[in-house]
Amino acid sequence: MSETAIDIDYLSSIGAIAAAEWDGCACPETADGGRPRDPFTTHRFLLALEESGSVGPGTGWQAGYLAARREGRLIACAPLYAKSHSQGEYVFDHSWAHAYETAGGEYYPKLQMAVPFTPVTGRRFLTRPGHEATGASALVQAAVQLAANNELSSLHITFCTGAEAEAGRQMGLMHRVHQQFRWENADYGDFADFLAALSSRKRKNIRKERAEAQSFGGTIRALSGAEIAPEHWDDFWTFYQETGSRKWGRPYLTRAFFDIAQETLRDDMLLVLAERDGRNVAGALNFIGREALFGRYWGAVEHHPCLHFELCYYQAIDYAIAQGLAAVEAGAQGEHKLARGYLPVATHSLHWVADPGFARAIREFLNAEARAVDEEIEILTSYGPFRQRGEDHD
Repeated sequence: MSETAIDIDYLSSIGAIAAAEWDGCACPETADGGRPRDPFTTHRFLLALEESGSVGPGTGWQAGYLAARREGRLIACAPLYAKSHSQGEYVFDHSWAHAYETAGGEYYPKLQMAVPFTPVTGRRFLTRPGHEATGASALVQAAVQLAANNELSSLHITFCTGAEAEAGRQMGLMHRVHQQFRWENADYGDFADFLAALSSRKRKNIRKERAEAQSFGGTIRALSGAEIAPEHWDDFWTFYQETGSRKWGRPYLTRAFFDIAQETLRDDMLLVLAERDGRNVAGALNFIGREALFGRYWGAVEHHPCLHFELCYYQAIDYAIAQGLAAVEAGAQGEHKLARGYLPVATHSLHWVADPGFARAIREFLNAEARAVDEEIEILTSYGPFRQRGEDHD
């Protein structure tokens, strides 16, 4: 007996789908009352991006969502944005765009199955349990068909899981590999346990950095949930603007995003603030997942030695150990993370390009790039901070 047909819609707002229905595919693990694996594909997070104007007209991220239904029931969904640039993706295809347009093509708009401004590995094929293979196939086919029907250059599925990358490769998509840094919790009882696993030199350096950071003349607080007050976002917005204007030209998130976050996302957040002389002078924002803490944004209005390392890396490790989380995801780039216990791991993306000749050239490039990334991960890991067998404690 054949299965019933799957109906797929492309919606312009996530508000067209009920939160419980979307999250039943995006984070079915929350049925036990716990946290999602990560909050970034939840209905509340994606809706906050929309309602705050962080995505939408004028941003280069035109919101869209695939919804696959069988007999009226949502079995799979995915965020799918029409992009007019390549900013805020962290899987860089600027050279592809330049080559495509130099050859006379129009690279933009393109389709992006991703979480905007969020270089975090997570599920991109959001499927209801029991519909994994069917749902993923339906989403990929629909996204490729949408791109082809609208004569778009390409489709990009970024920061997908390794299992999704393999499934996409089997469906004919091109697989790309990159790397970023991750701290892993080896059942440490406290920060001292973690330090004991490091080489003597790295251990002493981290102790020195923490002491220097914590002598900045103020106090450091880690806040989550109800501990976060509306006025904290006034300060953090100042920090975020400083970093955003320096790194990206303009901040990706709007001020309104943080107001909405206060109402709908603060239970998903860990906000680390450094206060001196009665005012907050620096802060780091993390998101809390079921098994990992995700470092996202940092900024400061005063410079103090090593305070960045303390707020972004060491406070995150402290929290992960205290909460029994398996990992801290430190985001894109930054080889300085290596000396602080964060090791390189592979990240994955999938790509479809309409032009056959251009697709062949990209496939050859990706094969060579993957070999280079594998070598880079191996080399960086060998320079990691952990003690070698037989090395004495200090």
